[in-house]
Amino acid sequence: MKVNGTHYRSLWWDNSKDALQIIDQRWLPHDFCIQQLDTLSDYANAIVEMRVRGAPLIGATAAYGMALAARLDASDAHLNAVWDQLNATRPTAINLKWALDRCRAALLPLPVDARANAALSLAHAISDEDVEINRRIGEHGLKLIMDIAKNKPEGEPVRLLTHCNAGWIATVDWGTATSPMYHAHDAGVPIHVWVDETRPRNQGALTAWELGSHGISHTYITDNAGGHLMQHGQVDLVITGTDRTTRQGDVCNKIGTYLKALAAKDNDVPFYVALPSPTIDWTVRDGVKEIPIEERDAREVTHVQGRMEDGTIDVTQVTPLETSGGNPAFDVTPNRLVTGLITERGICEASEEGLCDLFPDLA
Repeated sequence: MKVNGTHYRSLWWDNSKDALQIIDQRWLPHDFCIQQLDTLSDYANAIVEMRVRGAPLIGATAAYGMALAARLDASDAHLNAVWDQLNATRPTAINLKWALDRCRAALLPLPVDARANAALSLAHAISDEDVEINRRIGEHGLKLIMDIAKNKPEGEPVRLLTHCNAGWIATVDWGTATSPMYHAHDAGVPIHVWVDETRPRNQGALTAWELGSHGISHTYITDNAGGHLMQHGQVDLVITGTDRTTRQGDVCNKIGTYLKALAAKDNDVPFYVALPSPTIDWTVRDGVKEIPIEERDAREVTHVQGRMEDGTIDVTQVTPLETSGGNPAFDVTPNRLVTGLITERGICEASEEGLCDLFPDLA
């Protein structure tokens, strides 16, 4: 997608510098900063500190981390050690382990002196595949939006609601939940997007920044406003992303997604989840019982970063000094609350049967 008229991916390999470049998302939407990752610590810290964030982007970053590992020391012992180091950075998003497993499985059978080049080629391939997967998700999701648009009075937009940021900066490009929105806008279908602020890190501001850069009509709302809008018929469709999807179609996404699904169910609003197939964890069935939920630093809850009136970017505390904060980063939405799953192979019901029908080769 474009930033100030220039096309960017969320990460890219700079051949002139022989290194990975990322958009440091800690400063968005207030400042657009590019960072180069030079060391294995850089890669691990980029994931832990959410300089890169979003399940698909974390996986692609980890693949390039394995490429650097193979360049430094392509031995089995070193690749396994780096696998452990990167896999420990964040526990919930399954794309991280998926990418690391794919890299290790491809590299270990090769001669040691062939691994570095193969690892970099594989990282490039994983990134390119992610772009194509998300493009296809957008094409399938577009059909849902167009079906709603057909029954709208002429000129009235399809009103979408999304939570967190499942946009192009959470993937390599296009995004998951936002890809259908971009496709609809580019096809001339009028849409308006309600963007949840998504506390504690206010990642909805990233979605608003994205949509605004693309010229898509949107409104930034508090996390608690979605149910009210649904009650008053102002939401036609909810689309979110997911960081891990179980075999039976439960979805684990940013904290607060479950509440949106409950409100959608109560108001007969379709609730769809957009996901690339690497986000499916075929080893897990019951998401509530089996998916580990990351508990992040309480400071993300007690403090807020933003632009001050003088234009500087700073952090301010919003709680009493003696008050502690709890910060579960994700929740699980059971499949019974999900209308359908939008994947690169099409749309299916949120069930084991639905996923297995679309992905028999993976299931």
